[in-house]
Amino acid sequence: MRRSSERASVAGTVAERMEREPGAVGPARALEPLRHLREALRAALSRIREGESRERSETFEQQRFWDTLGQTFKVTSQEATKLSLAFSRPPLPSAEDCQKLSDGVQNAVLAAATVYYWFPKDQGTTLRKMVRDATAEVVEGMIQLTDVILSTPLQSLSQEQLISTGSIWEACEQISHLPQDNQAAVLSAMSAFLGVVRDAVEEMEQAQGEDQDPYSDIMEDEELGSRGNRDTYWSEADRKLLGPCMGLMKASKACLKKLLGAVKVHGKADTPEQVAQLDDLADITNEISPSVDELALSMYPPMNQLAVRLNAAKLASVLKKVLEITKASHVCPPSEEGWVQFLTGAVDHNMDKIKDFTQSEL
Repeated sequence: MRRSSERASVAGTVAERMEREPGAVGPARALEPLRHLREALRAALSRIREGESRERSETFEQQRFWDTLGQTFKVTSQEATKLSLAFSRPPLPSAEDCQKLSDGVQNAVLAAATVYYWFPKDQGTTLRKMVRDATAEVVEGMIQLTDVILSTPLQSLSQEQLISTGSIWEACEQISHLPQDNQAAVLSAMSAFLGVVRDAVEEMEQAQGEDQDPYSDIMEDEELGSRGNRDTYWSEADRKLLGPCMGLMKASKACLKKLLGAVKVHGKADTPEQVAQLDDLADITNEISPSVDELALSMYPPMNQLAVRLNAAKLASVLKKVLEITKASHVCPPSEEGWVQFLTGAVDHNMDKIKDFTQSEL
């Protein structure tokens, strides 16, 4: 219900904005230019996702890049508005006008893609991926808009068309919220990783505190067969194993939290080496949350203790790698070495206990 009301609100806002735009263009039945546009946009999207930017550029001007990218996104948003307006009410545009509209959209999208390709890899692969994703989202929105128009060209402005147009506006506006350098990009990525891990830890803590039945909030008595199904409970041996597993999960959260602080205080993106180190940290910390999720899922009853051990070992390996890369990077001066050493010991301690509790499973 909430999502429906949000979509209706977006559609209403788009409709109001369109009413203030200049008038529509003349009638026609030829939609062939739109079909060609759709194919061109699909090809552009494929190149954006798979294409490579320059390795490095001695003349890269950061501010000029962001100003130009922002301008191309603004033009793309305007061209989307023109296209949607032209098909918002009868009569439909003429073949000539439809061609002009299609050319305007295609030129705007290609200009945005070209600016994206200006961004050299030595400025940071983490930031480059964010720029790529933002550009791809705009192109995907434009493809969706052309799909909607082609499927209902003779109808008045539809809810789907309003929503598609609004999504393009939102995607184009997101460019102003992107991080401006690789340090900010890595901080943004790590913050997202920390949020996922924090949620997983809280969920598992809640499950363990629900009167020994982690499924009590999602399964009724009837489904459990009068609570007689022991597959929904942890055994005493399971509960012993939960302790060090939770220790690993909490170490994951602590690691991300401390590393986030270190990158914020000490992280720099002034040299290629610093940029590359930040990218390495973003890449390896990206492996933490999936590993935490796999361990958490295997911890629910009925517990397969060997699977828990394997998943715990995988998470411990990822955390040790994160700590090693952190210690060798510029974000870890002597003042940060204490927590790195402490968490390394915590990971080893919890993993040793997990091995002891599951030795009989081997």
